[in-house]
Amino acid sequence: MSERLVVIGGDAAGMSAASQARRLKGPEELEIVAFERGHFSSYSACGIPYWVGGDVDERDELIARTPEEHRARDIDLRMRTEVVELDVPGQRVRTRDLESGAEEWTGFDKLVIATGARPLRPQLPGIDAPGVHGVQTLDDGQALIDSLERTEGRRAVVVGAGYIGVEMAEALLKRGYEVTVLNRGEQPMATLDPDMGRLVHRVMDGLGIRTVGSAAVTKILTGDDGRVRAVATDDAEYPADVVVLGMGVVPETRLAEAAGLPLGVHGGLLTDLAMRVRGHENIWAGGDCVEVLDLVSGRERHIALGTHANKHGQVIGSNVGGGYATFPGVVGTAVSKVCDLEIARTGLREKEAREVGLRYVTVTVESTSRAGYYPGAAPMTVKMIAERRTGRLLGVQIVGREGAGKRVDIAAVALTAGMSVEQITALDLGYAPPFSPVWDPVLVAARKAVAAVRAAG
Repeated sequence: MSERLVVIGGDAAGMSAASQARRLKGPEELEIVAFERGHFSSYSACGIPYWVGGDVDERDELIARTPEEHRARDIDLRMRTEVVELDVPGQRVRTRDLESGAEEWTGFDKLVIATGARPLRPQLPGIDAPGVHGVQTLDDGQALIDSLERTEGRRAVVVGAGYIGVEMAEALLKRGYEVTVLNRGEQPMATLDPDMGRLVHRVMDGLGIRTVGSAAVTKILTGDDGRVRAVATDDAEYPADVVVLGMGVVPETRLAEAAGLPLGVHGGLLTDLAMRVRGHENIWAGGDCVEVLDLVSGRERHIALGTHANKHGQVIGSNVGGGYATFPGVVGTAVSKVCDLEIARTGLREKEAREVGLRYVTVTVESTSRAGYYPGAAPMTVKMIAERRTGRLLGVQIVGREGAGKRVDIAAVALTAGMSVEQITALDLGYAPPFSPVWDPVLVAARKAVAAVRAAG
């Protein structure tokens, strides 16, 4: 008799797991049923700001595989169907059809939880007013675009200055809006140290994006028509014809928590290296709803990125399909941009290094993306953090123009390999004047970090 795999969530992790399991086992061995509460499957949420900003022309360009394509591969993907209850002992889920309201139970032999993350949306007065938008799903993106096309005014406020916040600020600027970014922290990009965040702040202001730090939003003000007209903080009001929320996300694990599954300190599901939920032989979880091991700090952390979600899905699908695969952990690599400024980080910030009890040194270098004499050479700032006693690389942050962001991959590989800054200086990196100075900026930072480690004794 065939087994049944039930997948909760029809995006990156869930459908990667379903697809990989199907590659390994045919429908006569494994029935696959997947539930997705939204209108779309297997799409790139990371691409929404670029669709809003016009870099991507059509919404469907962000869709990797449609429900019909999944079904053609013998995956029973049921759209607009939400799982509302998980019965672990009974090995079944209760679903609700969001169009008809009908409910039913579906049994499973194996279960994959890929419920993703939900955006932070504090219960502030006026936050549900017309003109206030999140950007978590394709439906959200379409609603924002429709709102921008209907709105006569040209003033936009973005709440939050993380990855989504700065990317949406760029998108709105490209659409001709006067953009203000309100950030609870002092500097944008809290994933960077404050000194590197200041570089981003300076460039955003230079681009015409007004960036206000230490500005916690207290309420959304509306006009007589009920539509948003301003965003208020404790000491100011910022006029707005449209508001975009980019305040971060938390794991969507309310269903798992109600079922008694183990959660970590950040609210994400806890799994083993095979992405199996701890203590449960036939349940796996992946994507933005899980916590993963940080290979640098040795602690669990929550990172919501499509790269991880797709890898989780591949690992889960291999294991469900009878093979064996593991996901060892992450080093916290991320890259973004605002207009022509590239922003990247990997490993630990200073604050995180202190929190785990590491003694460290830091160095910051200024360099260029190409040989200084070659046309188009652009400035770049590299900050490197190394363990004081051993010289082990702990983290790198990069802010610069074209060619800066992807250099963080050098550091990501070095972190994964547990390399010291001295070992990094000997890396045989590619060189030619159009691509790099003789000493790549990452290697310059490593040389300076070696000196700092030696000076620290």
